[in-house]
Amino acid sequence: MPTGTRAKPGVKDEDAELIRAINAGEGHRFQQLVEKYQQKLFNFGLRMCGEARDAEDMVQEAFLNAFRYLEGFRFETRFRNWLYRVAMSACLKTKRKARATRAETLSLEDFFPEDPAAMPEDVPSWARLPLERVLSAETSRYLQEAILDLPADHRSVLVLRDMEGLSTAETAQVLEITPANVKVRLHRARLFLRSRLKEHFEHAP
Repeated sequence: MPTGTRAKPGVKDEDAELIRAINAGEGHRFQQLVEKYQQKLFNFGLRMCGEARDAEDMVQEAFLNAFRYLEGFRFETRFRNWLYRVAMSACLKTKRKARATRAETLSLEDFFPEDPAAMPEDVPSWARLPLERVLSAETSRYLQEAILDLPADHRSVLVLRDMEGLSTAETAQVLEITPANVKVRLHRARLFLRSRLKEHFEHAP
């Protein structure tokens, strides 16, 4: 089970005091963490798994594991990032993942960047706001389906960076990969979605 991974000195976590209280015996206060993060985790699970039931199962397992292993949290990273790691583990273990794994063999070879060192850091406009505010319901569904068509390693980077708002460094920490790998996967995932959306709008009536 993930423990707090090493981060830069002086990481400030607004949840630290609450976590210390929980670990000191005030277990009932864990509900405050649940209330704070359950909607975020559900949204994350929905984007990763595609099904509300799977997302609900992921949230339940993530919080159970978080509570079980909270004593191992070492305050070397933000609790939010550690919780996303726990959620990722729960997401990968879900039994109902037919849609989430149906595209594991999808090739993104056509989306390799010519210069991996020149990965753009800007977040696309469609990712800055809730999809319902920038896309029609039909296009929103199409985009979600396209996201689910991404291999899990690319989908997780895209969701964490563009939809959950984590930085490149935080995403690398959550997924235990290098920042360079985050940039490459994110760039390829964005190009894939851009291509899918272009096809969608070209064929739209």
